Amino acid sequence: MGTRFRLVLYAPDSLRARAAARAVFARIDTLNQVLSDYLETSELNQLSATAGQGRAVAVSPDLWQVLSQAQAVSRATHGAFDLTVGPLVQLWRRATRTRELPARARVREAKRRVGYQLLRLDTLHRRAELLRPGMKLDAGGIGKGYAVAEGLKVLQAHQLPQALLEAGGDLGLGAPPPGAPGWRVALADSVYTLAHTFVATSGDKFRYVEIGGRRYSHVVDPRRGRGLTHQRQVSLLHPDGAMADALASGLSVLSPRQARRVARRLGLTLLVMGPGSGKQTNGPKNDN
Repeated sequence: MGTRFRLVLYAPDSLRARAAARAVFARIDTLNQVLSDYLETSELNQLSATAGQGRAVAVSPDLWQVLSQAQAVSRATHGAFDLTVGPLVQLWRRATRTRELPARARVREAKRRVGYQLLRLDTLHRRAELLRPGMKLDAGGIGKGYAVAEGLKVLQAHQLPQALLEAGGDLGLGAPPPGAPGWRVALADSVYTLAHTFVATSGDKFRYVEIGGRRYSHVVDPRRGRGLTHQRQVSLLHPDGAMADALASGLSVLSPRQARRVARRLGLTLLVMGPGSGKQTNGPKNDN
């Protein structure tokens, strides 16, 4: 998924720890084969290849869950989060490599192939259809959170709930470390003690490009077709990892006022909303 995963867990012995860790990363590898847009053979890319062919495709339970949750966040954020943003992301990845802005004509053309309304889901038969030729799905704003949540489920099955799983700054926090009330998580200028929740952060501290003296985020606004320039960090809590990931991405695209309005409507807990220093965890430290 284009990022690193890091696991911290507590176990009564090293054999159980290693077995559980192997199972977690095996699950993540399986999800990479489903959700990565970097792998030509991934299920996500195979679905994208059917765009505009006039047929719905049966998808796996994992992909269906991600598609369904992504569409829900798209509706809640009025398209600020959009799984169909792939054509625009491809343009901005090239801009990052070449340090040249995409031509306006190419952006306009790509935008014609972007829009969550162009992704049709058949709930009864668990099928998906991309309605316009050239569409490309990109799960970068939701896949990591889904994988983190699934990894913690694996640890629960191994009866090792005291764990932290992190992917590109998205955190899954299980039961607290021994003797501690929670995991200490640093966000911007504050430290939070948290457990049994997911923390997602979207911002441009680590991934951006400067072109012509202007800074463009790796986060692309699917409505305007360009990388964000407003340098803002959004960090939030949510009981679901995929929803946390997608909502943080969507709220970072919206203006602060719009983002707070959506957060209030959805009952979200915002930890950071504004300029920030990025996302970082202090790891498993207790309060003693």
